[in-house]
Amino acid sequence: MSQFINGIHRESVSGEKSDIIDPSTGSTVATVTLAGSDDVKLAVLAAREAFPAWSRATPGERSGLLTKFATVLEGRAEEIAQLESRQAGKPIRLTREFDVPGTIDNVSFFAGAARNLEGKATGEYSPDHTSSIRREAIGVIGSISPWNYPLQMAAWKILPAIAAGNTIVLKPAEITPLTSILFAEAAKEAGIPDGVINIITGRGSTAGAELMRHPDVDMLSFTGSTAVGRLVMEAAATTAKRLHLELGGKAPFVVFDDADLEAAIHGAVAGSLINTGQDCTAATRAIIHRSLYKDFVDGVAELYSKVRLGPTLDPATDLGPLISMDHRDKVAGMVDRAHGYARVLGGGIPGGELAAGSYYAPTLVADAPADSEIVRDEVFGPVLAAMPFDDDNEAIRLANDTPYGLAASAWTKDIYRALRATSEIRSGCVWVNDHIPIISEMPHGGMKESGFGKDMSTYSMDEYTVVKHVMYDRTGIAAKDWHRTIFTATQ
Repeated sequence: MSQFINGIHRESVSGEKSDIIDPSTGSTVATVTLAGSDDVKLAVLAAREAFPAWSRATPGERSGLLTKFATVLEGRAEEIAQLESRQAGKPIRLTREFDVPGTIDNVSFFAGAARNLEGKATGEYSPDHTSSIRREAIGVIGSISPWNYPLQMAAWKILPAIAAGNTIVLKPAEITPLTSILFAEAAKEAGIPDGVINIITGRGSTAGAELMRHPDVDMLSFTGSTAVGRLVMEAAATTAKRLHLELGGKAPFVVFDDADLEAAIHGAVAGSLINTGQDCTAATRAIIHRSLYKDFVDGVAELYSKVRLGPTLDPATDLGPLISMDHRDKVAGMVDRAHGYARVLGGGIPGGELAAGSYYAPTLVADAPADSEIVRDEVFGPVLAAMPFDDDNEAIRLANDTPYGLAASAWTKDIYRALRATSEIRSGCVWVNDHIPIISEMPHGGMKESGFGKDMSTYSMDEYTVVKHVMYDRTGIAAKDWHRTIFTATQ
């Protein structure tokens, strides 16, 4: 596998290579060449040269090609699911039933959204002029996507950008680039012109740094940690690039005293273990009314013990490995330290046939102090911290006691309590009596240190377009009355 630039595969100029490792077995899935500065320049040039024609294509033309793109992906769905499972360590059931169909649905959605770029109606807002609004593509988009959802995050970056008429250079995480390349191949197969979608497979310190600072890149879109997001902001400032950031999260899972306890327990297990907890929106802080706290902890711990770790290509497997041995050890270290200040249920590194992979068992950390590491910091693993509260004011305060604001959920049967929670919890998304579901028609994005801007939905099109005001004189008069404010000489 190699760079995908201007519609063809290219070996990197440097020739440097890297193995893509299956985290469930430690085996090599593929070998890719790593992009350097010269490769990024070639990709940006291809995107720049493709931009005029693509941006002038009619919404209907772009929509038609995206519709064909969805059809091509449907035909390759199993191939994509298998590859995503192997490179990212995802259970095959997750890639077949969530990642791949969700991505195809995104393509279909943006095929429609491409024909729905709205603006204020043309009209007279001044007596002597007619005004209209043009919504135009920004130009070349430089995007950096993460390793936890390689396929879906590539789609979230690429689709609104190209549907709006932009071209794009995407740098996926260097450890999971394979389905991003396949995604671009499928786009070419569908007839999307060369240079519209370019994939560079390089490290952040080289390819990413060049992409962020390239003067011909008009906008940066980044999904990843808040710490790296700050570096992206600094890079964007050097040339005043437009910016879209989806960063970290530490989602509260608030269970009020009238909640359906069984539903909350099941929701907490699903919401905390999706993608082995490697999800910025995953339930990570369970904030439970004291009257339900013991039963909630017991119920989650019991369900955790029944979750099946196993080979990722086995449809019976519930939980896959973490992305790498290093990341597993980081998660294990945080749990080990939690033993000193909280009650830890479950967890641990499994042996036997799973020892070759970076597996970690589901872990519930109960009675954790609100200021503890396990509550404050992103774990990004199958770990849920639980703490009790006594009244609604305390619940809302604890939910907001975080620098992050990406996602949250509230569990209650009381409509007034739900309305208060959804209003006062500071997150880009608040679910009620569920946690995690996403749909193409609704936006995804955060506030506070979780970033700004939206993925998915027509709201994401706002990120990738610029609004232009066009004003026409309606009078044909040379010496206009307002000129008196500037000069009074006889005309």
